[in-house]
Amino acid sequence: MLVAAAVCPPTPLITLRLDDLRSACHAAIAALRDVRPDALIVVGGADSAAAYGGQAAGTLRPWGMDVTTGRADPVLPLSLTVGRWLLGDRAPDGFQSVALDASSEECLLLGEKLGKIAQKVALLVMADGSACLSPRAPGKYDEDAGPYNRLIANAVAQADPAALAALDPAHADRLWVGGRAALQVLAGAAGAQAYEGRLLVETAPYGVGYFAGLWT
Repeated sequence: MLVAAAVCPPTPLITLRLDDLRSACHAAIAALRDVRPDALIVVGGADSAAAYGGQAAGTLRPWGMDVTTGRADPVLPLSLTVGRWLLGDRAPDGFQSVALDASSEECLLLGEKLGKIAQKVALLVMADGSACLSPRAPGKYDEDAGPYNRLIANAVAQADPAALAALDPAHADRLWVGGRAALQVLAGAAGAQAYEGRLLVETAPYGVGYFAGLWT
C-alpha cells in the first residue's frame, strides 16, 4: 500500500535556480526515506507509459543543460530525469512514466497497480500545475488557470485523492496542466486510505504552477 508520497515539479530549472523550491523537494524526499518504504517509485508524465529499472539514467542536454543522472545510457523522459536528479546519490527502486494524454481511468488503474507492488510503497510524483497563470507564461494566459491551480494546490495540501481523481483531462489540457496524469496516478495509488498532507511550497515564478508537497 502507499505509505507516503512527495509531489515535486518536473522543471529542469530546479537544477539551476528556484532554491526554495528545491530545498522543499529535498525535505519531502527525506521524509519519504524516513518511512523506510519497501519500494520507492518515481512517477512522471511523458509521451507514453513505460516502466524503468531503478538504475535507469537520464540527461537534460536536450534542454541545453549539461546535467546527467545515473550511470547508464540516458533513457528517462524529462519528468523522471528531474526526479532522479532530485534523489541525488540514492537511486529509487523504479521509475514509471504515464502518458500525458492518458485518461483518468488509465491513470487511476496505473496508480492502483503501483500501490500494490510492495507492502510499503512511496511515490515521488513529478507534477506541476497550470502554465497559463500570467501573460508571460508558456501557455496563453487564462483567467481560469488561477482557480484551477489553487484546486490542485489544495488537493496536495489536504491529501485529497478524490479531488485529484476528479480533474478533467480536457480542462487540464486547455490550461496546460502538465502534471494532471501523474497526479491522478497518485490518486489511484492512494485509493480510500487517509493521509496527512502538507504543502511545503507553492510558487509560479514563470507563470507555471510549481508545488512541493508531502503525504504521509
